Amino acid sequence: MELIQESPEIAAYLAVSEAIDHDHPQVRALAAQLRAETADAYTYAKAAFEYVRDTVPHSHDADDPRVTWRASDVLTRRTGICFAKAHALTALLRAEGIPAALCYQRLDTLHGLIALRLPGGDWARQDPRGNKPGVHAEFRTDREQLAWPVHPERGEADSPVLYAEPLPAVLRCLRRAADRTELWRTLPTDF
Repeated sequence: MELIQESPEIAAYLAVSEAIDHDHPQVRALAAQLRAETADAYTYAKAAFEYVRDTVPHSHDADDPRVTWRASDVLTRRTGICFAKAHALTALLRAEGIPAALCYQRLDTLHGLIALRLPGGDWARQDPRGNKPGVHAEFRTDREQLAWPVHPERGEADSPVLYAEPLPAVLRCLRRAADRTELWRTLPTDF
């Protein structure tokens, strides 16, 4: 699948926003820690991916009722659904000057993931959702190994669009939900 930048300007994929708040001290501190442990952009990106995938439990898997949406909150509270975890990884990448975009799959509801662009490379999608039995996402730039393969025969689809900011419908449901139970009832189902 050919990925399409929503914005032609790469600077859009490095920008700070309310959800992707990579200027927040918590995000900056974690980015500095990860950078100190890595040698280059590739190893930093892989370390950031693994940090979010492995140390921030998916709130559904952990039966955590809290809803997070801002990257700094996800990293501080160590919980979030796929969208929130994508916001956190995007912020960690952008904090170190690695362009990062938000991506979506339509499954039974929308599923959030990211794409990054390493120096000299093309966009590569990554899914920091978190592994569990039957779900095994890995950091790969040679091919995709996402949490969920899409099944077109079921009406599922990958969106090829690389968004600089979260979809408004995603942010709206995350911000409004009092808890994960309410969030599950209001998740968007289309791009």
